[in-house]
Amino acid sequence: MRAAYLEKIGPPDSIRVGELPDPKATGSQVLVRVGAASVNPIDTYVRSGAAPMPLPSLFIVGSDLAGVVEAVGPEAKRFKVGMRVWGANQGVLGRQGTFSELAAIDDEWLYPTPATVSDESAAAFALVGITVHLGLVDRAHLQAGETIVVNGGSGAVGSSVIQMAKLLGARVIATTSSAEKAEYCRSLGADHVLDYRTDDVPARVKEIVDGGAHVWWETSREPNFDKIVGSLARHGRVILMAGRAARPEFPVGPFYVNCLALLGFAMFLMPADAQRRAAEDINRWLAAGDIEPAIDRVSKLEETPELHRLQEENTLQGTGVVRGKLVVKF
Repeated sequence: MRAAYLEKIGPPDSIRVGELPDPKATGSQVLVRVGAASVNPIDTYVRSGAAPMPLPSLFIVGSDLAGVVEAVGPEAKRFKVGMRVWGANQGVLGRQGTFSELAAIDDEWLYPTPATVSDESAAAFALVGITVHLGLVDRAHLQAGETIVVNGGSGAVGSSVIQMAKLLGARVIATTSSAEKAEYCRSLGADHVLDYRTDDVPARVKEIVDGGAHVWWETSREPNFDKIVGSLARHGRVILMAGRAARPEFPVGPFYVNCLALLGFAMFLMPADAQRRAAEDINRWLAAGDIEPAIDRVSKLEETPELHRLQEENTLQGTGVVRGKLVVKF
């Protein structure tokens, strides 16, 4: 099979594209003929060594995938040959990745793909969608009628937060950095959009909602906690899921006297049953057309090194060169 893989960690051009032996489904694994896969920031951290973890000697990059079941292991019970599936949480913690024509994946990390959803859309929304659901539902316990601020609403994560928070019945305030991005956030359902470069965000949030917002979702790698804490109502919650090396200043007094909560999580460390519950909601919303994955481009497997370079540039340097997910179609 053809695959994008590493012989050792390093920069994007460390990725090789070539032939590897076909994997086999053993135990509770499912062998998937991959139709599409997508790039995530965690993929670049693993590839570069920024997120150290055990890797197979020839390591296939990638976390997300969608495709068709080609074979099942003797202990796999949830899927049959010919079923379409999608999944995430691969390429971490010693598991092989997904940028390959075939992938052997434990069935607890796979979910049925709705008939009306393409492999590209399923793969594009996999890790991002599960991450957002886990953050909103399992961590922040976002309730209908509450107000959430999404800092960076036009990105892959932010755009998903807007859509999912609206489906959960929340009012959404998005922040972004241009008129074009603001219009995009509104098209996704944001009730209000602020420009984080020019607006006094805490003051504007408290004009919109008396007392402040209930939840703040931070997508930036360098959080501004004065702005965050100043925007929240008493008992507000902050979601952190980015900024691996960040060491920001923190307003301890205003934080604790307002009884705020700081909630961090890494999707790939959350349990399989929680991720499956998230996938069930995501499938329902995707099938109904209630969520539209943001896809920047669909490329070929041979372009994987370039996709990693673009993702890394976008994530680490904040260049804005990527608007949505980078997808590979097989």
